[in-house]
Amino acid sequence: MNFKIDVQAGLAANPKTLPSKYFYDTAGDALFVQIMEMPEYYLTDAEMEIFTEQTTEIIEALDLSTDTFFELIELGAGDGSKTKKLLMKLTEAQYSFSYIPVDISHNALTRLCEALETEIPSLKVESRQGDYFEILKTLKNTHHKKVLLFLGSSIGNMLDNVAADFIYKLGENLQPGDKLLLGVDLIKGEEIVLPAYNDATGITSAFNLNLLTRINRELNANFDLSKFKHKPAYTKAEGVAKSYLESTTSQDVYIGAIGKTYHFYEGETIHTEISRKYSDAIIEKIISDTDFTVTTMLQDSRNYFGDFILHRNG
Repeated sequence: MNFKIDVQAGLAANPKTLPSKYFYDTAGDALFVQIMEMPEYYLTDAEMEIFTEQTTEIIEALDLSTDTFFELIELGAGDGSKTKKLLMKLTEAQYSFSYIPVDISHNALTRLCEALETEIPSLKVESRQGDYFEILKTLKNTHHKKVLLFLGSSIGNMLDNVAADFIYKLGENLQPGDKLLLGVDLIKGEEIVLPAYNDATGITSAFNLNLLTRINRELNANFDLSKFKHKPAYTKAEGVAKSYLESTTSQDVYIGAIGKTYHFYEGETIHTEISRKYSDAIIEKIISDTDFTVTTMLQDSRNYFGDFILHRNG
């Protein structure tokens, strides 16, 4: 079981870590929806503004034509709230395309498809559940123009070298002339970024701590959540928001599925997530060894968020 293996490896490391991908169980999904609705969490509103106010500019930057069929593939589609703005515009203008939302969550895809059937009944939807690259491999040889969407600054959960490899692999599954729309959070001051990861009502804290609840439930552990606290960190100079779980006391935690006790000293942290912030220069560096070139970058009115249009070279 990957969860058990990853938890075992992460808690054996120094410093301790846990993979952020395991935030998203049923409770975690619900908490993240609440996070995206928080007033402090500017990312959703900023990218939504781009997709609402600059929909025509997006279509033009993607070099789409009503005469050519294309596949619009969204990685990590979630509820598709931002993408719906683009889908409606494309449908109204009678572009010929199919929308292929990809997500690891079956429930998320089911809810999205049901919503689209009601909101845009004429839209052709072909949902796919599973690993991004496995699904892209199955679509590689359809011989249709492809547009990939990777929104919400999801790329920011990766270290830069991992992000570079990720984008390179995306390119391997595309043809020359295909496009990638990459949504990223732009570098800005601590006074804006930190509250987005440490809201006043404690939703982000609950989201982070829920990872321990999941370990308790699925791996028969005895984490006492009252003895851990959410701890965010960010500086503009580094440009990386980080989330930790900090032990508030010296304690031992037993994980039954692993058959091992882990000691935590007071103040010791478990690193659970990074959220990279970007500039033009950082994006150019990350894609420097890939098959992509930046052709356009659209920003919201506050310059908080950027949607980069990347062209797959020949």
